[in-house]
Amino acid sequence: MTQSIRANNRLKATLMPVAVLAIAATALVGCNRGIKPEVHEPVKLVALSQSIQLLQPVFSTDAGSSRASSKDPLDLQVGYDNGQMVTASRGGEVTGYNAQGQRLWSVKVDEAITGGVALDAFSQTAIVSTRSGRVIAFDSTTGEQRWTQQLSGSVLTPALIHNNRVVLSANDGFLHGLSLQTGQSIWKFATQVPAISVRGSAAPTLLDDETALLATADGRLHALTVDNGLPLWSRRVGVGNGSSEVERMSDVDGQPIIDNNQLFAVSYSGQLIGIDLTSRQVMYMNELASLKSLAVNPRQVIGTSLDGKVVAYDRQNGQVLWENDSLMYRELTNPVMIDGYIAVGDLDGVVHLFDPANGNIVSRVSTKGALSSLQVVGNRLLTQSQSGQVSVWQSVR
Repeated sequence: MTQSIRANNRLKATLMPVAVLAIAATALVGCNRGIKPEVHEPVKLVALSQSIQLLQPVFSTDAGSSRASSKDPLDLQVGYDNGQMVTASRGGEVTGYNAQGQRLWSVKVDEAITGGVALDAFSQTAIVSTRSGRVIAFDSTTGEQRWTQQLSGSVLTPALIHNNRVVLSANDGFLHGLSLQTGQSIWKFATQVPAISVRGSAAPTLLDDETALLATADGRLHALTVDNGLPLWSRRVGVGNGSSEVERMSDVDGQPIIDNNQLFAVSYSGQLIGIDLTSRQVMYMNELASLKSLAVNPRQVIGTSLDGKVVAYDRQNGQVLWENDSLMYRELTNPVMIDGYIAVGDLDGVVHLFDPANGNIVSRVSTKGALSSLQVVGNRLLTQSQSGQVSVWQSVR
C-alpha cells in the first residue's frame, strides 16, 4: 500500500489496481490490519462471434515518456478543441498537433505532469498542472509559455476554462479560480478533507454558463460561481458506512454528468445519484461503487464498477436495465457514448463497444498500454494509455 504524507499531515491512500483486488476498500483495510488482500486475475477476453466495424483509426502518436510514480494516478487526458489537440506526458512533455495528427510544437516541463490538458481553442490556451501544484499556461498554437501559478496542492485532473477563468480542484481540498489571461488567483474555496481518501479527484465541469460544479473527497458536490467562487449550494453524494475511516471513504472522483437539466454522479462508497436540477430534488439513489465518470443517453445512465461490471440504469427511475460482467477485474475506464454505442476501455488497451439495448459487446478496437479514461469530442474517440500512446478514432457512420 502506497501512502503519501501531505504537508498538513493528512493521509491520502493510494488504491492498488482493481485487477488484483476483490474490492479496493478491502485492500485498504487489509493494509491497515495486516490482512493479505484477495487476488483476482483479470477475466480473459472471449472472441466476439460477430463483430461490426464502428470505429476507424484517424491517427496514433506517442505523447512522450511516461515517467510514472506510485504517488500519482495515471490519467493524463488529451486536450482537443476545434481541430486542435495538445497532449502531455508524465515525464513533462507537452505537444501540440493539428487535426490530422501532425506535430506542430513540443516543450518540456521540468517536473512530472499530473493534471492532464485543458484546451480552449477560442483563447488558444492549453493548461497543465504539475506534481508540486504548479499550473502552467501555453499558447496552444506555438507552445510558448504564457504564465505559471503555484497552488497549495497538486492538481490531478484537467482544469475547466470558462468565462476568462481557470477553475481547478487541488488534492489539499482547495478549489481555485485563476485569471485566464495572467494566472492570478481570483478566488479560493476550502472544502473538508477526510483523514483518508482515494488519491484522485474529479475534473470541474459546468453546471450552467455562470456556475462550476466540483466534486470533493468527502463525497460532496459544490456549485460555485465561475467568476468569483461564491458557493451556491452543496449536496452529499457519497455516504461511507463502517467503523473505520477506510470503510467510510466516500470520494467522488468521477466527473459529474449534467445533461438535459439532470445531474448524475457516483461515489466510491457505492451510491449512484440522479438529481432533477429544476427542483434540486433527488430522483433516485441506486447502488454502484465507482471512481469513474458515468455516461448518459436519452434512456440510460451507464457506469463501470470497481470490480469491472458495466451496468445500465433507467435514466428516470434508476432501475437496473442490464449488467455485463464479462470484463471483470480488467480495470475499466469510464464509459462514453459514441455514435449511439457505449465504449469502455481496459488494462490491455482494448476499447469495447456495447449495444445499449442489451449490453452485448459488438465491436472492439485496440491501442498500446492500459487505458485510464476515454473522451469523445464530436464523432471522435480519444484515448491516452499509461505508456503515453495517444489514439484517435472516428465513427464510421
